[in-house]
Amino acid sequence: MQVTRSKGRPKKIKPESEARAFLRSRCAVACSLDLVGDKWSLLVVRDLLHRNATYGDLQNSREGIPTNILADRLKKLEKARLIAKSAYQEHPVRYTYGLTEKGKALGDVLLAFVRWGKKHIPGTLALESSVPKSVPGQKAITKQDRKS
Repeated sequence: MQVTRSKGRPKKIKPESEARAFLRSRCAVACSLDLVGDKWSLLVVRDLLHRNATYGDLQNSREGIPTNILADRLKKLEKARLIAKSAYQEHPVRYTYGLTEKGKALGDVLLAFVRWGKKHIPGTLALESSVPKSVPGQKAITKQDRKS
């Protein structure tokens, strides 16, 4: 059970699922941020939207995520069932990471960030690796989305 503070008194919240065990409230925005609202998680998702990737591929992202943080985010995203890993080498065991359907659904979120950033942050570009490819149920990305 989780214990939170409300006006100075502890309040017990019964978790509805394993993923909800450490969320701070039932607010959809707060719950989403608890899963992917840190500095790095959505960048990992961005890179995985285009292809499955190895740890080394993700580490070589242009943002330069530190190795300890990358390892932590991969574990966190896997626990939240946003990514899945599969072994591609046995000795030593090495994995490739890919998005689950739940993780792929974050493509809409990233596309909204691309559009917002280009509109409101001067000099911002939509790099090919930051523009998600179309996912079933997601609006297709146009050349205008990349350029405007």
